[in-house]
Amino acid sequence: MAPITGSVPFSFASSYNKEVQKAKSVFLSHPFPPLYDGASRILILGSFPSVKSREQAFYYGHPQNRFWRLLSQVYQEDVPGTVEEKTALVLRHHLALYDVIDGCEILGSSDASIRQVKPSDLSRIHSPLKTILLNGETAGKLFERYQASLTGLPFFILPSTSPANASKSLADLVEAWRPFLLDN
Repeated sequence: MAPITGSVPFSFASSYNKEVQKAKSVFLSHPFPPLYDGASRILILGSFPSVKSREQAFYYGHPQNRFWRLLSQVYQEDVPGTVEEKTALVLRHHLALYDVIDGCEILGSSDASIRQVKPSDLSRIHSPLKTILLNGETAGKLFERYQASLTGLPFFILPSTSPANASKSLADLVEAWRPFLLDN
């Protein structure tokens, strides 16, 4: 019997590499409109909707994303479960939600794979906004590159609520976001 080693049999490695090569990013357009009303004052921008958010056709749809738990803790409310409850929470606190990217090439939900960016047209949001909050570094960098000079509004790059940002606890996120969300 041959010893077990860390190598992968050639046939498996070869088929695995073919599968990885097939997994190419595709150009996707943002699948749902911005969320706002005439009373929205703070615009929160993510980068681009995750696979789960695209499936649900609503913001921050991944169950491990801490966005909705963050808002519920800051505003001392129950965590919303339905799209209707999430919409009501956002609008009740004069927030608006959208993403920096209107279309891009992306592989799954990976911000690192984003290419061929088509920035969102933020002039679609007809509300007297006073501040823009960027949910994570990717959203912040893309906003600075494509939109910051067009808005004339103060903006702040905050820690991502994504489950990929495991270095920040929910308590850390609440501490970072609270002053900006309560300044409304």
